Amino acid sequence: MLSAASSRYANLQAVLTKPIDWEIIRQQYDQMVKYVTAVRLGTAETEAILRRFTRNNIQHPTYKAFAELGKAVKTIFLCRYLNSEELRREINDGLNVVEQWNGANDFVFFARSGEMTSNRREDYEISMLALHLLQNCTVYVNTLMVQQTLAQPHWADKLTARDLGALTPLIWEHVNPYVRFDLDMETRLPID
Repeated sequence: MLSAASSRYANLQAVLTKPIDWEIIRQQYDQMVKYVTAVRLGTAETEAILRRFTRNNIQHPTYKAFAELGKAVKTIFLCRYLNSEELRREINDGLNVVEQWNGANDFVFFARSGEMTSNRREDYEISMLALHLLQNCTVYVNTLMVQQTLAQPHWADKLTARDLGALTPLIWEHVNPYVRFDLDMETRLPID
């Protein structure tokens, strides 16, 4: 079967190296369900199961079955991805949003070029919690500002459905982290 597929899809020769072993998935199906159920119900931790799978440097048959099932899932996804321009655009748009947000994180988390110089776990946790707080505040304030802007009647006729679909609170170009902030807990931002 592999040779027929290889000759039919010459451009995919490099990825058509080995067929999925459906037999090991069939043989290990009950064990796979058992492990997935244990993780889902919280009766076993993922790390404990992975330790069991990699004990004594011998691959566990259920681990092999999970790997084969993963190959099948990846193959199905790749077929959908190659077949659907809409899916490719959606993924590209999502990746662009993530890249933009990573740029925002680098911009906001600017001290020492975004590097953590401490080796203490507590310092890492404080830095990450502070970054998450900044992220959440930025998204919250941006959401309020976008809502306030869109509430103005003249925007109703100007924005198409595609424009509205492209709106995101993950914007940061208006943020200036280099100024001094006087925090007054008694006043509110002038946002409705």
